[in-house]
Amino acid sequence: MSFRLRAVRAFTLLVGFHLMGVALLSAIAVIDWLLMTRLFTARAAWFEGMVLTVSVLLAVAILRGLFAFLQAGRLGPVPHGVEVTPQDQPELWGQIQAAAEVAGQRPPNELYLVAEVNAGVAEQSRLLGLLPGRRRMLLGLPLLDGLTVPQLRAVLAHEFGHYGNRDTRLGAVTMRGREALLHTVEVFQKGSTPLHHTIGALYVGYARMFLRTSQSMARHQELAADQMAARHAGRDATTAALRALPVLAAAHTHYLETYPAMGRSLGALPPEGEVHGGFRRLLAARTGQGLALLSSGQRPPRPHPYDSHPPIAERIALLEKLPTDGRLDGATDEPAALTLLHDLGRMSAALEARTLSMEAARLRRMSWDDLVMARAVADAESWSRPLRVAVARALRSSAQGVGETATVHRTATNDAGADNELPSLEEILDAFDRGLLWMAVADRMPKPQQASRLTGPSARNFIRPELFDGLAGMVHLRLAEFGDARPDIAWSGQPGLVLPESWEKGLDDAIDAAVADTPDTVPLRALLAGPHRVSA
Repeated sequence: MSFRLRAVRAFTLLVGFHLMGVALLSAIAVIDWLLMTRLFTARAAWFEGMVLTVSVLLAVAILRGLFAFLQAGRLGPVPHGVEVTPQDQPELWGQIQAAAEVAGQRPPNELYLVAEVNAGVAEQSRLLGLLPGRRRMLLGLPLLDGLTVPQLRAVLAHEFGHYGNRDTRLGAVTMRGREALLHTVEVFQKGSTPLHHTIGALYVGYARMFLRTSQSMARHQELAADQMAARHAGRDATTAALRALPVLAAAHTHYLETYPAMGRSLGALPPEGEVHGGFRRLLAARTGQGLALLSSGQRPPRPHPYDSHPPIAERIALLEKLPTDGRLDGATDEPAALTLLHDLGRMSAALEARTLSMEAARLRRMSWDDLVMARAVADAESWSRPLRVAVARALRSSAQGVGETATVHRTATNDAGADNELPSLEEILDAFDRGLLWMAVADRMPKPQQASRLTGPSARNFIRPELFDGLAGMVHLRLAEFGDARPDIAWSGQPGLVLPESWEKGLDDAIDAAVADTPDTVPLRALLAGPHRVSA
């Protein structure tokens, strides 16, 4: 079946989806009329109210579906984006207008920058998309961070290629219809009454049939948009953009989870404009191979059964079959797409203000270095606390057993009793030297229920990493307190503390010796007394 015939069939089903609601309403009206005028007697008049009530509820559910279908093409507000006018960003708008012209389309009426690795064009359609309406483009600032200008051209041309309609105008109408049906199905899945669910099942079943019917056409449109991008930006730039998209998405997720989130539990944020602006620093610090590693271990998302996008590998393979056009990707020579924006700092700050919640916007601001240091200190306190509590309890028990008083360093905490008496690093090492590590301390370390029955070497090996982290946390706290550790934002790695060279070389071995089956605290004490020694 040709593309045109498939489009006509899909459009017919789309109209049928709308007419189904009209037919159901008409059937309900006819049935009610017959019941009221022909079948009910005076004795059954009391039953008329029940029938009318059910009919009204059914009609409301059907009208809900019709209204949701008609509302699907509306363009609502964009609270999470920053509107950009041609006067604000003429170079960026110039690229957008050029891509629209190549696709034979009118440019969008609105452009919004958003905080996603994505781009898209939406249109407020009328009469099932037969009449054009206002267009809006959403363009992700992280996308501009990671693409070159030719790659951005390819992305823009692809988006307008969806509206190219080179095969048939009904193709674009059907694509809008897919979005409308998916929206309608989502509305019915949130039905509030059994009748809504019943009517919704009819709509959902019809929608699935339509989506299956239009699936091949939707993929055809997607591949045609790729061809449009290759004609405008070049084959190599288009394939490079397709390869870059999943890498950028993974890098952006890693960035948000690792860097701005550092201050979440501290009630702090990076400097103004850096919540999103820091992403370009990460991209600049990492090589292409380093960025690819962020996505290499991730399982690709399960494709939606009605997804119109073929796999990226398939799309790239088809593009690579095109003849070379002499336009290379030139990723190392071409300017970054971000250079198209003026006053980048202001744009990042404006987008940040749009995407942060009111509570987050009121948080205190800290420099990246201060944020790293505060996060490292909080982590070190968290790592060391279980060990300090366990040692404090072991010392108290030991002191009560022999009738003497254990000397521990008192630190104010939120816990009561023995947990208020938290020992210092030297007092912990003294306890290890007294043989309390495996006799008393290890048993008091928190452990999951399934590990409580472990004994002997198995128990020691299970708890040893927690002991290691506890000592490492206390060392980090000591070095940070006396200024011997400095923060490192590590855009190319993992944020944390940089320790003096002697500590970097010897710390792991020294802690391993201290938590061995036969504890040896001499190496760690030597570090504490060495050239970078820190006072107790």
